[in-house]
Amino acid sequence: MMSIKSSCAQHCMATTSRISLAGSQLGTLAKDRRPYLASECKDLKECERWRREILREISKKVTQIQNAGLGEFRIRDLNDEINKLLREKYHWEVQIFNLGGPNYRRIGPRYLDREGREVPGNRGYRYFGAARDLPGVRELFEQEPMPIPKKSRAELMKDIDADYYGYRDDDDGLLIPLEQEAEKEAIAKAVAEWKAKKESGTLNSGKAFEENIYASRQIKDGSMLADSDEEMETEAPRFVAHVEVPSQKEVEEAILLRKKQELLEKYVSADLLKETEETSKQVHDMK
Repeated sequence: MMSIKSSCAQHCMATTSRISLAGSQLGTLAKDRRPYLASECKDLKECERWRREILREISKKVTQIQNAGLGEFRIRDLNDEINKLLREKYHWEVQIFNLGGPNYRRIGPRYLDREGREVPGNRGYRYFGAARDLPGVRELFEQEPMPIPKKSRAELMKDIDADYYGYRDDDDGLLIPLEQEAEKEAIAKAVAEWKAKKESGTLNSGKAFEENIYASRQIKDGSMLADSDEEMETEAPRFVAHVEVPSQKEVEEAILLRKKQELLEKYVSADLLKETEETSKQVHDMK
């Protein structure tokens, strides 16, 4: 009888120890499980620990997603998990800052931001590794550039001024000396060719009048014309008007005639003006 009681007691003690061990293991598991909400954790050190754990998980998954042979569905799942962990990391960083810890949003590493790419117009979701080459995703990153809008004729005419037609090419004083230099070289070259033809006897007899075309000029150094140099050095800039400019006297007469016409129209009626013209005509005929 005593043996039966002792065996029952031993059985109860063993059962109790197993229950207590299981309870302690469950408590340890519950303690090591990351809280669902970061705001539930009030310990700064624990928040730091959970953030480091999330960073390790993100690094592991970012390494896995680089393998394009995982398949489309597995790559999409990994990319979703990484984005979920990034959002969770943000919440833990906010909680750490609220508890008086460092602001990781400002001083934290940015390697994850460089690794992931956002689709234009879809801020907040990033694509990592092989996820950027998935069907339907690659096209989002390869958008065609915006076409350049065509300008109307009125918009094109806004940029056209006197410089466009070359009316002010000589204002800077750079073009005229270059043209003069080119002209002297061309004249010297033509004279040299003409003399060579004359000496060789191949000059056309029908153009004998060309013999004295440069008679009034003397060649300087065998290549340049002396009087041409003097003319070009002393010659003042010449400007050619595209329209005939009236003289000062003609302008004054036109202004005087216009003022007289305005005074007559202002103070003299049409009938009186007509009578005055007829009287002036009769007096002129009588003379």
